[in-house]
Amino acid sequence: MKFIKARYALILFLGLASTIVSAQISSIQTRATGSAPGRADAPIDLTGNWVSIVSEDWRWRMVTPLIGDFANIPENEAAREIATAWRPEMNVGNECIAYGAPGIMHRPGRIKISWEDDLTLKMEFDAGMQTRMFYFDETVAAGAPSRQGHTLAKWEDAPAPATFNGIRIGQTPRVGTSTRSLEAVTSNLVSGYLRKNGMPHSDQTKVTEYFDVFETPAGVAWFVDTIIVEDPTYLVEPWVTTMHFMKETDDSKWNPQECFVMHENGF
Repeated sequence: MKFIKARYALILFLGLASTIVSAQISSIQTRATGSAPGRADAPIDLTGNWVSIVSEDWRWRMVTPLIGDFANIPENEAAREIATAWRPEMNVGNECIAYGAPGIMHRPGRIKISWEDDLTLKMEFDAGMQTRMFYFDETVAAGAPSRQGHTLAKWEDAPAPATFNGIRIGQTPRVGTSTRSLEAVTSNLVSGYLRKNGMPHSDQTKVTEYFDVFETPAGVAWFVDTIIVEDPTYLVEPWVTTMHFMKETDDSKWNPQECFVMHENGF
């Protein structure tokens, strides 16, 4: 009797071990073939050509804000001191300082979105000729800190508007059936500016974003990017904004421009 029980235990163990090995092999094959969550699991389509719609924050996005104009940013005293001392000529030679991940979505212009591979979404900006990579593979090495940092992405399951620390953020517009958001978290940044008037962000900044796609009654696709910037060095609380983009039929208006310095209160 003991022999029979031991035999059944051995069979059960071998079966369980076989299942675990098969699952591991399947996981490896899934990653190798690129069918892991990424392009294959995309619940929304962000690919194509998009133009920013400057329907909010015009005075901070279309011109360089006046020195000392920190409205809408929860900056601390250290940030105010740095930004108050800012002058336009200080950006010369470092023109891309305000084009990093914490601020690039605020820059007016166009974005091309495509899949670099099955687990990497690419965003190209004509403003400053910047490129952001969104990695769905958590094993990708971050590399050296950079202006655009390192972004890990995943599809957010909840169809409701995102929450942050229990606070509902954004009023995500959705038409028709519910969809899921793209959630992206960026870190590994170098220091830079949140705005072109010298409002700083540190290399400890983290950017969390939620991208939602919706369609107007006229059949035009839009996406909304809810952006949450956290910086323990220069912000007293997260800076939350929403940027809107409309899809274009082609890239005929694509016009890449180098990063440039706008003069105070002018284009």
